[in-house]
Amino acid sequence: MQLLATCLVDHLYPRVGLAVADVLERAGVEVVVPQGQTCCGQPAFNAGCQDDARVMARHTVEVLTRTDAPVVVPSGSCADMLVHQAPALLAGEPHYGPRAAELAERTYELTQFLVDVLGQPSCGACARESMTYHPSCHGLRGLGLRDQPIALLEAVENIDLRPLPDAETCCGFGGLFSVKMSAISGAMLERKLDAIAASGARTVVATDVSCLMHIAGGLRRRGSTVGVRHLAEVLADTGASVEPEPTR
Repeated sequence: MQLLATCLVDHLYPRVGLAVADVLERAGVEVVVPQGQTCCGQPAFNAGCQDDARVMARHTVEVLTRTDAPVVVPSGSCADMLVHQAPALLAGEPHYGPRAAELAERTYELTQFLVDVLGQPSCGACARESMTYHPSCHGLRGLGLRDQPIALLEAVENIDLRPLPDAETCCGFGGLFSVKMSAISGAMLERKLDAIAASGARTVVATDVSCLMHIAGGLRRRGSTVGVRHLAEVLADTGASVEPEPTR
């Protein structure tokens, strides 16, 4: 399969990309990282810059259609861009439209690929701390991924999985939304941080590093010792790795 690492993973959270590769290889999957991948165009699309988004979508289609291997993305927002938005953006283009539609049919968010395609909710992972799960909006609402992440977490050995109050409420990141409407974004984040505190968990888990980055910043400003981890990092941990880094 082909791994679309995503911009944030590539530049800010490379350990997440390594964890994704580790989990997939343990599942018997050969992981290839296509050369030349850049931004999928989602930030430009969300900002209303559709011409810029089309340029990036075309490039992504070029990179990922060199082979017909499945594409796995450790991000609901980027996966949603490839599955839904890129085909719509390029629908009127005879060269790229059909290729974007075909690519969408074999693009999967990581948890979707592990559970729905491979049928492997158990990844041999082991946890040593209490965790709570925050469902990212694009994965939950854009791709309908509600059960897959929970199934993977529940299969982790020794996990103390605690419910997150009002879990399906947005954390307030929303890409450029957190910049353009920072006051609203900050208020939404405060509600999410209160819910995390109420869960009593030591670690917050999500499937998008964008949400985790936003949440981690809020936790740090509060002086909280709660850590954040991408789900791939949890699944890659067989019990031999170090404790998750706190947010301060």
